[in-house]
Amino acid sequence: MGSEFASVVFGLSSALVWGAGDFLGGLSSRRSSVLGALLVNEVTGLLILILCALLFQEPFPSNVQIGWSMAAGIVGTLGLGALYLGLATARATIVAPVSAVIGALLPAVYGALTIGLPDSTKQVGFGIAIAAIILISYSNQGIGEMRALGLAILAGIGFGLFFIFIHQGSNGGTFFPLVFSRGIATPIVLALLLWRRAPLPSRQVLPLAMLSGIFDAGGNIFFLLSSTFGRLDVATILSSLYPASTVILSRIFLHEKISRLQQLGVALALAAIVLIAL
Repeated sequence: MGSEFASVVFGLSSALVWGAGDFLGGLSSRRSSVLGALLVNEVTGLLILILCALLFQEPFPSNVQIGWSMAAGIVGTLGLGALYLGLATARATIVAPVSAVIGALLPAVYGALTIGLPDSTKQVGFGIAIAAIILISYSNQGIGEMRALGLAILAGIGFGLFFIFIHQGSNGGTFFPLVFSRGIATPIVLALLLWRRAPLPSRQVLPLAMLSGIFDAGGNIFFLLSSTFGRLDVATILSSLYPASTVILSRIFLHEKISRLQQLGVALALAAIVLIAL
């Protein structure tokens, strides 16, 4: 399996797994406090990553790698916080697509500046993928407010910087960079939970939150593998198609309707995958 093909496979795997994690995280957040579900997600993912690092006997990262990884954890947590605040305003129409597109575009611009533009076929695929992300994330909630737009932009910047920083921190490693990323994110979430006095998930909801953490950690692993085998922009664009997985799972298990625009978005996503893989 060639490195470019492996990058595409891992990038798509990241989107599928991340989408499943978001679906489960959404379920647990509806039945518990957001911060409580998020803390269980972070702790579960952290334990899984530590176990993987020890099992695969991955070399311990350098101080520079640790610094990049911790920076990734901080900006990623800030981005996630902005996303949840934006979604709490009931303006998911703006928050979801804007944050996903900005989160995908920043690493693409970074890649273009550092290693040059990809070939024209991949560039067309990138454009179609961004359109797909917008359509898949679309809902019928109407026009949002400026505050929601600002939070969406902040969330997208946080996610985009996370992709860039964790890629810098990996440098051949996979598990330990994510361990340090989550290692700094977990106490931040814990501090917010204690400050807001938010409850932890009940016994009935706890398995959902833990499973969300496992899938979230898996998505991170697949993203790093994708960016290691190929270009950062390719890995990011493909990974950012995760809303498609969330929408499809919501249709299957929650019987939520998929609009025609979302169906078109899924079709465009498939076309973008083909172009990016060429």
